[in-house]
Amino acid sequence: MLTNTVIPSHCLIIEDQALIAMSVEAYLEDAGFEVQTVASIAQAQAWLRDSTPEFVILDFMLKDGPATELAGELHGRGIPFIVYSGYARHLGVPCALQEVPWLEKPTRREDLLKALVTLSLRETSIAALNA
Repeated sequence: MLTNTVIPSHCLIIEDQALIAMSVEAYLEDAGFEVQTVASIAQAQAWLRDSTPEFVILDFMLKDGPATELAGELHGRGIPFIVYSGYARHLGVPCALQEVPWLEKPTRREDLLKALVTLSLRETSIAALNA
């Protein structure tokens, strides 16, 4: 298990399947995250107007469409994210998402947390290089 690892404290989950969203939310809260969950691109955009999470877990195919534009907004604001989706990467993803960590559902909870910690460490390293 990933103990004694510094992880971000605030994560936005963008997931339209309620049971998956609740499960991921509960797991991340148990791991020490402060979590906000929204179920659509429109809800995410509204929430992001007033808030900036440290990290985002993004389902690619949401009820109001693919999250390509939303992913671009996250990139533009410098908000790191991972894609956690039932949409298989090999089916083709936009070029802008080729370098984004991508986990296919179902994924073990530990693998999801590991992906967030890895993303956190990468972002910390980038910030240190830019300082």
